[in-house]
Amino acid sequence: MTVVYILLTNNPGSEVEIIRTIKGINRNDQSVKYEIQGVNGVYDIVVRAECNSMNDMKDILKEIRKIDKITSTTTMLVNEEQEGKTMI
Repeated sequence: MTVVYILLTNNPGSEVEIIRTIKGINRNDQSVKYEIQGVNGVYDIVVRAECNSMNDMKDILKEIRKIDKITSTTTMLVNEEQEGKTMI
């Protein structure tokens, strides 16, 4: 399983529209899972995406980067060898 975090900045006030658009990407493909949150700080939206392959992930990133009101993206690929899910 490939997991990435995508940090987005966007035009002010466009968060809801962007979140709706991202939720619509590949919704017929059950192998893709998203968590999307609007946040305050340097970034405006954080997306956590899981896919079965790196090729699927590249396709999703291409679709997200096409969204007009997104001004920048930063993508972080989870290192599966160091993944930890326990809250400390």
